[in-house]
Amino acid sequence: MKLLGLIGGTSWHATVVYYTRINQLATKFIGESSNPPLLLYSQDISVMRSGDIDRINDSYLKIAQSLEREGADAIVIAANTPHLVVPFVQPKIGIPILHIADSTANEAKKLSVDSVGLLGTLPTMKKDFLTGRLRDNHGLNVILPDSEEQPEVHRYISEELTQGKFNESTKSYYIKQMDKLVANGAQAIMLGCTELPILFKDYEYQVPLLDTTELHVKAAVEYIFS
Repeated sequence: MKLLGLIGGTSWHATVVYYTRINQLATKFIGESSNPPLLLYSQDISVMRSGDIDRINDSYLKIAQSLEREGADAIVIAANTPHLVVPFVQPKIGIPILHIADSTANEAKKLSVDSVGLLGTLPTMKKDFLTGRLRDNHGLNVILPDSEEQPEVHRYISEELTQGKFNESTKSYYIKQMDKLVANGAQAIMLGCTELPILFKDYEYQVPLLDTTELHVKAAVEYIFS
């Protein structure tokens, strides 16, 4: 088994899901009587919320380097938004970061989807670290919520979901946003905030919902046993 370094904490609710699902899926390879060793570093969510890109980059680089020194063969960042550090961190370490966009894009290809709607935080929607990788590396067209709606899409994530609040009224709001994305041509919806799959657990929608957490976890487990 390869040793995986997991960077969590943004939010800890999502990190719990990552840790749980990695261990659950690993039983398919090694049975119930064993579990894969993991290195887990729980980041302080206030670092990401500071918006200070230099502070964010430096913090994630130090964490990644420490995980590498401790023997990690690869790194998984247990959230969507912190992947904005990958262009800065990856060239400075000697082990791969398993990117959440790649695992999501691979699922879209399996579904013969070439246009995806994206819901996520403002950085995830506005910056190029996720949409650019989906477009440039995988040829996917990414459709975003209307610009005037994006702050509200972000607010529900920041003020509710990352604090463990999962309300039906919030779910209704996101369903309306998904309807608009589909109307604009989305063939699937990328739940590009790690807490969104928690909100939409077991929910059936008119087009596929791409659960970035679950897809990322599956890629992580496949790597562990590759």
